[in-house]
Amino acid sequence: MDQQLPHSSRASDLLLRRAIAKPLIRLRGISGDLKGKVWEADGLLRAGRLSTLEIVLDDNSVSRKHAEIAFVADTWCVRDLNSTNGTYINGIRIGSEERVVNARDIVQFGKVAMMVEFPEPSNAPNGPSSDQILVEATTSSSWEDGLERLAFDRNNCPRPNELMLALLRAGHHFVSLESEDALLHSILNDAVSVLDAQRGAIVLAEGSDENLQLRALATGRHETVGRFHFSKKLAQRCFARGESILCCSVEEDDELKMAQSIADGAMASVLCVLIRTPRSRLGVLHLDRSYFQKPFTEDDLHLADALAAHVSAGIECAQLLRKSRDLFINTITALAQAVEMRDEYTGGHTARVTNYATLLGEQLQLSHRELELIRIGTPLHDIGKIGIDDAILRKPAKLTDEEFAIMQTHTSKGAAIIQTIPDLHPILPIVRSHHEWWNGTGYPDRLLGEGIPLLARIVSVCDAFDAMTSNRPYHLDRKARPPEVAFDELQRMSGTQFDPRCVEAFLAIRGPVLETMTASRVTMSLKSASAS
Repeated sequence: MDQQLPHSSRASDLLLRRAIAKPLIRLRGISGDLKGKVWEADGLLRAGRLSTLEIVLDDNSVSRKHAEIAFVADTWCVRDLNSTNGTYINGIRIGSEERVVNARDIVQFGKVAMMVEFPEPSNAPNGPSSDQILVEATTSSSWEDGLERLAFDRNNCPRPNELMLALLRAGHHFVSLESEDALLHSILNDAVSVLDAQRGAIVLAEGSDENLQLRALATGRHETVGRFHFSKKLAQRCFARGESILCCSVEEDDELKMAQSIADGAMASVLCVLIRTPRSRLGVLHLDRSYFQKPFTEDDLHLADALAAHVSAGIECAQLLRKSRDLFINTITALAQAVEMRDEYTGGHTARVTNYATLLGEQLQLSHRELELIRIGTPLHDIGKIGIDDAILRKPAKLTDEEFAIMQTHTSKGAAIIQTIPDLHPILPIVRSHHEWWNGTGYPDRLLGEGIPLLARIVSVCDAFDAMTSNRPYHLDRKARPPEVAFDELQRMSGTQFDPRCVEAFLAIRGPVLETMTASRVTMSLKSASAS
């Protein structure tokens, strides 16, 4: 009879299996003649014009040896090989250092764009659940039963004070945190700490098909580095069957111990707990321990199940609020797009200004609420242009003084539109006052200095920067200026047109602003190419 390997030997075997198993990467062409073509490999991929490379690109914007994609330190990375026209990830140019790529990233070699995919092999270890999985214990308790276990364990004994405190604290999160993501991470951090897990994950059912999507990750003091943070197989089984699962001897299950997620994550013991309310199943709380920890027990299973039942109502409320907010944002976006369809100049303008304003707001350390108003209000800062006649709005030449005066009314027209929608009243200052000047000579109200709402001052700087770096038909200088010239102009007008503090903060984030601008231009080019 074979002698069982000690923990250290099993850990070494895990590391060996991790070193052997490389995930496939696939690059799918999305531009030009390469649209739809794919390149797939589990090793090095080199791109360029040379016929000896794995990805041969016959395009003048591509260098002979342009870039390479390699599997490094448990992840796929892209590195530029001193190409002439650069390598980009999601519109941001990279250098010779390795940059990690994720699924659905857009990698661009010169002008040739491709999308990154990670296909599952036909015998994918994280595929559908199997009845052969060795499950030590399950619980199919109702939501009400889970709540009853807050104070008492499965043997009806009172829980220790520290466990009670953790459960109560987890329930407190959803009344004190503003965002769904913050709520999920706080709940998960508590669960990992209380149950002494090396790692935790929350996966929630998303969309009409209820696919489980990773929403939060947390690590404990026993964390082992790896690419996989939960077992899709176990999570899917837990959710599909509506029962919480304990697998405390993974190494004794032939199917689980060879699963890539289990091996790569060094998972020796796993808890999968159903997050549910009386109305629906929401998702799964996944916790694991390593070979160097004691396995989870059935008491741990019931404790985790009680925690999941306790926080599920908060998670459901946060999801409903997010869906309501997303619907609201989609309405805002539709209104902003209505403006851009009428004014050729504003194509991409509102999106860029919104991104710049968000970056500037973060640099100024605005509150979560103020940043939310920027994300909602900035796309609508030019909504009043809906009321400007096409003969003026689309005039391909400098406006007369009378025409320019009419153009200026877009701020008051926009404010009148927003005034009719009570839920949008908080963004009125952005729409009405983003053309006010620090020295009091702006429009429409000639506000002065600190009398101009802060959010309007922020949008004013960002709006002016994008205007200077874009082609404008009704301005004396119709050509876009280089970014550095625009930065200098902002500094020159600081204290006259712009709030000095906002300008100083904007200049401090030159790098992120330029990256955002480049990404926007690349996206617009790809959309134009796709449309043609």
